[in-house]
Amino acid sequence: MKRKSLLISLIFLLTILVLSACAGNVESPPEENSDMEQESDSMEEGMDHSSMDDDAIENGHMSHDEVVSLNGSTGENELKIPPLLESDNEEEVVYTVRAQEGETEIFDGTNTKTYGYNGSFLGPVLQFEEGDTVKIRTINELDEETTFHWHGLEVSGEEDGGPHNSLKPGEEELIEFEVTQEASTLWFHPHPEGKTSEQVYNGLAGLIYIEDDNSKSLGLPNEYGKNDIPLIFQDKTFDDQKQLNYSAAMNDDGTIGDTSLVNGTLNPKLTVGKEKVRLRLLNGSNARNYTFKLNTGDSFVQVATDGGFLNKPVTLDEITLTPSERAEIIIDFSQLNSEDGLALINEEDGSILLPFEVSGQSGEDSSIPEEMNDISITEEEMNLPVTKNVELFGMMDMVTINGKKFDPERIDFTQDQGVTEVWEIYNKPDMMGGMIHPFHIHGAQFKILSRNGEEPPENERGWKDSISIEPDETVKIAIQFKQKGVYMFHCHILEHEDNGMMGQVKVE
Repeated sequence: MKRKSLLISLIFLLTILVLSACAGNVESPPEENSDMEQESDSMEEGMDHSSMDDDAIENGHMSHDEVVSLNGSTGENELKIPPLLESDNEEEVVYTVRAQEGETEIFDGTNTKTYGYNGSFLGPVLQFEEGDTVKIRTINELDEETTFHWHGLEVSGEEDGGPHNSLKPGEEELIEFEVTQEASTLWFHPHPEGKTSEQVYNGLAGLIYIEDDNSKSLGLPNEYGKNDIPLIFQDKTFDDQKQLNYSAAMNDDGTIGDTSLVNGTLNPKLTVGKEKVRLRLLNGSNARNYTFKLNTGDSFVQVATDGGFLNKPVTLDEITLTPSERAEIIIDFSQLNSEDGLALINEEDGSILLPFEVSGQSGEDSSIPEEMNDISITEEEMNLPVTKNVELFGMMDMVTINGKKFDPERIDFTQDQGVTEVWEIYNKPDMMGGMIHPFHIHGAQFKILSRNGEEPPENERGWKDSISIEPDETVKIAIQFKQKGVYMFHCHILEHEDNGMMGQVKVE
């Protein structure tokens, strides 16, 4: 093992030498990138070899080709369904959201120290309707700074909850915005500079449902907690005391756990009727990728992406979500044979994520319409020139965007409000082959124009705010910001984000 550690260190040393030699030959992308002063050789500074522990090397974590397997669910606990947050005022849409510390009995008879929103672990579901004017009173009851980031929500930069909008312990803020986007499943989580990964790991995450006239007319399963189920998938590592010891579990390349939690439930199962059931999937993990599949090999139907409904339902055998991506799928349990057991599994390692117990009762007669939305990529959008180039590179604490680490005082791009531009994102491989980087842009939903010059798969032809990008893959997106402000764009492996794999776009 020592020999392997030495080999890895030598490879990284060679990588640094190559980068240093090539730094002078790298062209800065157009726009404001040319005035960024921090160059690629900054990756060498502060490099922490101690974080490349033997276990991380042995399980191939740094390339994410082989990560530690999850302990599959035994199905002994009924899945917890997060509560729907009630408005503080019947006449207005006013919510209070508190970031809190607490203790949660994840394991029988043991209290684990956790963070949560309006509770000890995770958070409630916020419900908006298109056209609503929403007020949210955010309160920081933690012993450290935090922010409230509304992931996927089209709001101004001042209300987005990025690292510039931090609240000190005991502080509170009232934000107000109009809901201008269509029906979708979004989420909220903290985004303080350098601390996002630990706060999410400790339990700060919740879902947002947006509804509109279209979503109400489609006839999809919509009975919350019965045939419309929110599912937050996360992986954790607990220490000998069954505590979330982040400093011990933390890996600079993305913290991967061996224990699966769904909605914060250990060893969950979901009891369903013989009916169509809508599952709203969120990959809420710090770094793990999930490929969701039924253990029987039966197909399901995807109806929505991050930011809204697909034009038509897409039948799939499996779907992969990288951190922060969402998808809505429908499983018709009236058509499946449940005698030998049904479960949602992670194809990545074969682990059982969520067993299903199908009751004998027939449920609601819902439908999946053939037409659900009318998103299109116009000829004008396809012919727009690329105006923003984004190069993702590195691993561990050597991660950069366009050869630079995050600087809160630096604006990397500017864009006009209401103007559609094309961004080209490239995941540059390194000497070890590189790794998938899930790329997220705040404050807007975008359309995928192409992957490596090819049309995106059918189930990605909807609104997105996060996108998985493979090593040596180039993705083009069309993006328009409806609001003004400064917004982050970053890798959503949370440790990469904290290590500086993040930039800023100013919308004017």
